[in-house]
Amino acid sequence: QVQLVESGGGLVQAGGSLTLSCAASGNIFSINAMGWYRQAPGKQRELVATITRGGRTQHADFVVGRFTISRDNAKNTVYLQMNSLKPEDTAVYYCNVPGSGDYAGYNYWGQGTQVTVSS
Repeated sequence: QVQLVESGGGLVQAGGSLTLSCAASGNIFSINAMGWYRQAPGKQRELVATITRGGRTQHADFVVGRFTISRDNAKNTVYLQMNSLKPEDTAVYYCNVPGSGDYAGYNYWGQGTQVTVSS
């Protein structure tokens, strides 16, 4: 019943920008905080940023000052604005309910959206 659909990824040069979107169906968006995660090739998934239902945000140290998470509850959509992109930001980006550390609180994942940053 619940779906998480990420979009907006692509190929960008270092220093460029992208904005990702996550559309959530069902009740998950209305009752939960949301987060962005990413997974680079050969590496574990890591938490990027979180936002509560009321709009309070937290960002991982490695994206502070560059990425901004936001949400539009009326559209059931979470956004990740990414500026000053670096090659190490290359990863598949996912949205989900935040849990503890790099673990999500909801045991289902969307397909993610690929972000590739070239030098």
